Amino acid sequence: MRQLDFYLKNASEGFAQYYGEPSEWAILALLPSYLERGGSSLVAMADYFIQNSQYEESGFFLNDFGKLKAALSSCKSKDCKILLLGVSFALLDFAERCPMDLNGVTIMETGGMKGRRRELTRTELHETLKDAFGVNEVHSEYGMTELFSQAYALGDSRFRPTKTMRVFANELNDPFCPVSYGRTGVLNIIDLANLDTCSFIQTEDIGRVFSDGSFEVLGRMDVAEMRGCNLMVE
Repeated sequence: MRQLDFYLKNASEGFAQYYGEPSEWAILALLPSYLERGGSSLVAMADYFIQNSQYEESGFFLNDFGKLKAALSSCKSKDCKILLLGVSFALLDFAERCPMDLNGVTIMETGGMKGRRRELTRTELHETLKDAFGVNEVHSEYGMTELFSQAYALGDSRFRPTKTMRVFANELNDPFCPVSYGRTGVLNIIDLANLDTCSFIQTEDIGRVFSDGSFEVLGRMDVAEMRGCNLMVE
């Protein structure tokens, strides 16, 4: 990464594109802390949002569900905007151990189980979290180690890329053959925030891209490497 400040500014602007300024939110992260995983772009983004939040409850809570539950209750009493951001298996652990009414809280997951629990479809994951926390929708963040831009699903199955990111799909067995909108293929990403590094990325994610630029992630290729933000805890 050439300039950390540029990445953090772009991540903040991308979040604001769909959710408003991060400073307006209480950010409660079920992620490793910045001191534990300072080399992670996701953790760096969460830490930046937390440091700029106006709410003292903002922080990392991966290993302290009791403290997280208390912070959520405190934020709800203030009637502020609350983001519970977490790796998927940690959100499921929290849902099993501390089910509670989180109506009004934006819950955002970041991906699959990565070997920590039985793999669930995104629909199964969201239904479990909605039942445990009494919410009508669960949001998702799409990113990976190589990406400096993010995409967000705002309670439905489609991810919306931020302004520095574009997604295309190619045939599964031919990386030079694009597929038309709405057809299944391998997702490819142009990331203009990725200065001097990987601006053009062919993922091993299978999905569909639509004419408005949004996309769905349907799964991974059979030969795909096990990887992702959920492995950070290892």
